[in-house]
Amino acid sequence: MAARDLQERIKKLIVDRRLPSGAPLPTEPELMVFLGASRNSVREALKALQAMGIVEIRHGFGTYVGPMSLAPMVEGLAFRTVAGHYRGEDSLLQLLELREAVETGLVSRLAGRLPEADLTELERLVVRMEREAAQGTGLAETDRAFHATLYRGLDNVLLSEVLEAFWDAFHRVQRDLVDVPQDARVTCRQHREILDAVRSGDSIRAEEAIRDHFGNVRARLSTTDTTDPQDPHTLHNERV
Repeated sequence: MAARDLQERIKKLIVDRRLPSGAPLPTEPELMVFLGASRNSVREALKALQAMGIVEIRHGFGTYVGPMSLAPMVEGLAFRTVAGHYRGEDSLLQLLELREAVETGLVSRLAGRLPEADLTELERLVVRMEREAAQGTGLAETDRAFHATLYRGLDNVLLSEVLEAFWDAFHRVQRDLVDVPQDARVTCRQHREILDAVRSGDSIRAEEAIRDHFGNVRARLSTTDTTDPQDPHTLHNERV
């Protein structure tokens, strides 16, 4: 039986039995009987599924349903962006535009609909961002927390995970490839505007605020001297 067929049958087993993350799978001998496959074939199928985060092999304990996280997606996006960069593509800019398209399409749905607790948390994060800007410290983690808090109001776990995956991939690649200058005051002002627009219930203003924020990042990316894609020393030192 083809390796891909075995993987699909194991995935179907997980779905049919409605097994949650962390649930034990049948033992290796049981899977061999169930699938009608050899030990080596079953092991190879499980290893492939582990690489996707679908199963987790705990040596000496057994095999369990994996976390089903989007970590493989982050790795794929990051590697695809780095590889594209070294081929001379504007791949980091393309990844930014992907984030922008998703967030712009979502923020208008939040205007006037966020619970007071989320608005209070967003206010706290903007104040913290303003304090960090005054101190000259980095804003990245506070910026990330702001966006995560903003979109959790949609009550969509998968959407939150996808946005987190885009963020992880973008900032990992940006850190490794490009030194993007940032005017912290502008960043703070833009996040304040996003919050004010969402709080006011003005969906058009909220969308414009998000576009303005991403437009600023895009402009900074476009004017930044990026790593020479032909430099073998830089390529050797990449961390993705």
